Amino acid sequence: MPGRPIGVFDSGLGGLTVLRALIDLLPDERIVYFGDTGRFPYGPKPRDEVLKYSLEITDVLLGYDMKTLVVACNSAAAAALPVLDAQLDIPVLGVIEPGLRAAIKTTRTGRVGVIGTVGTIASGAYQEVAAESDADIELTCAACPGFVEFVEAGDVDSDQVHVLAERLLAPVRDADVDTLVLGCTHYPLLARTIGDVMGRDVVLVSSADETAFAVRSMLEDAGLLTREPARGTQGARGTQGVQGAPPESRDLRHVFLTSGPVDTFRTLGVRFLGPEVESVTAHEW
Repeated sequence: MPGRPIGVFDSGLGGLTVLRALIDLLPDERIVYFGDTGRFPYGPKPRDEVLKYSLEITDVLLGYDMKTLVVACNSAAAAALPVLDAQLDIPVLGVIEPGLRAAIKTTRTGRVGVIGTVGTIASGAYQEVAAESDADIELTCAACPGFVEFVEAGDVDSDQVHVLAERLLAPVRDADVDTLVLGCTHYPLLARTIGDVMGRDVVLVSSADETAFAVRSMLEDAGLLTREPARGTQGARGTQGVQGAPPESRDLRHVFLTSGPVDTFRTLGVRFLGPEVESVTAHEW
């Protein structure tokens, strides 16, 4: 079982920030990543629809015999994490709790901001985690519609993005936060623009690194940590409706699936993640 891959999914390319952290921290692990670019963005969609998508993607990843599932999407984690945790017999981790935990450790004044999609902010997920932590913090949350679309288009530093950031980040700036949680896995790709708007005194917290540490801890505790270099994936078993998994995927370190245009995912994937994006397989719903 330790040799089985880690499954990771996101509404699109944002989860590659979590994947980058996982690869850096756990270089011997194999990973199967699903980017649902054909149906993004998740943020504006109803909670039930996001739950449905999350269950469908999980079914695909189960075909790769994964040993754990990382929901690398704040909107999906807010809508589906409790259901997935109850239904699956493998560990399931999200990105909300690790990100907020890091912010609580970082803040000096107790004034913490969270930015995310409309769906994530409206879900109250970060507010719930903050209340459960009993931490003495003042939380200010702001939705940032449009950020995800710019990232998925490969535009992370244009004047248009900067103007949008100035407007959307006004609530957390006005709250004088000293720590800002990037509550969407797409947002670290906009970190330079967000940092310019917020100012150098505000610490930007990405959930990616904290999530990777949580995955490592969980795998160690469960005896599932890979102890030798990965030799490629096992490919899909084909028992869970997996479509288009190529035979050559058996020889690749990591597998990438997308429900959108393969060429776009490959081009932006290499830009945002790196050379690990060796091959991308199309998945049709």
